[in-house]
Amino acid sequence: MFRPEIKVIDCTVRDGGLMNKWQFDGKFVRQVYDALTEAGVDYMEIGYISSESAFSRDEVGPWRFCAEDDIQEIISGTEKKIKLSAMADIGRVDHDDIPPSSESSLDMIRVACYVHQIDTAIDLAHHCLDKGYEATINLMAVSTVGLRELEEGLDDLAKSRVPVIYLVDSFGAFYSEDIETLAKKYMESLPGKTIGIHSHNNQQLAFANTISAIISGINYLDATLYGIGRGAGNCPLELLISFLKNPKFKVRPLVKAIEEQILPWEKKISWGYYVPYMITGTMNQHPRTAMAHMESKNRDQLIEYYDQMTSTT
Repeated sequence: MFRPEIKVIDCTVRDGGLMNKWQFDGKFVRQVYDALTEAGVDYMEIGYISSESAFSRDEVGPWRFCAEDDIQEIISGTEKKIKLSAMADIGRVDHDDIPPSSESSLDMIRVACYVHQIDTAIDLAHHCLDKGYEATINLMAVSTVGLRELEEGLDDLAKSRVPVIYLVDSFGAFYSEDIETLAKKYMESLPGKTIGIHSHNNQQLAFANTISAIISGINYLDATLYGIGRGAGNCPLELLISFLKNPKFKVRPLVKAIEEQILPWEKKISWGYYVPYMITGTMNQHPRTAMAHMESKNRDQLIEYYDQMTSTT
């Protein structure tokens, strides 16, 4: 599967932070940064850019904001060999929250939106491009979007200057044939643009669906160490790197970071395949109710949750 166009984006801190409100300390982030650099990963998504009015620093950690001072604490004293990315959620960030690229260590801003927010997302992504960043638009929850609405959204994206558009399986609802069908539609609708994939693991398919995306010609690939991420988590980075037959990639640094930094978090927070996440995935539902169940004292009462979700009364 060696293909020089392929770029791997690690989302460990950004997506994993959804499970602990981005309360990773500097040692954690620095070791992930060092491991990804040594492993040859192309981008590290170090968190979100957000408005201070949208979140309280008393409740969330620094990687919800990605302030330059915090980034410098991680990368100072190193030769920066990996590009850094941050995600911007529509409705949670203002144009003024994004500094010129000359004043930031970030290389890429990924704008996350739903289909009804595409016009706003294009405007923000263009703003990021004009400030000197690389930019993507990550179109979320595509599994809930009707065909006509998707076609109209892709048509708007095709007219934009944004060079990379992501297919996002937010609910972990897709099967490989869905990825193949959508990859073809994205590429036909977005000529000249690069397509990315971001998968969730509700049905144990995040890695398999990423492989299907690669075979279909998708070249920007998201993954996380040990699959850490919201709810059921993401495509495991160590699996993806092992699959890609690019000699620049090295797996051992990733395994070391998993042992020393990710496994201790596994004792504090729960991500990965669990039956409640499977239920929301098969039902094409947002995992918020499953996450709430997993955090409750009734987390092992699976049939109660199943009946609650499937009840027609």
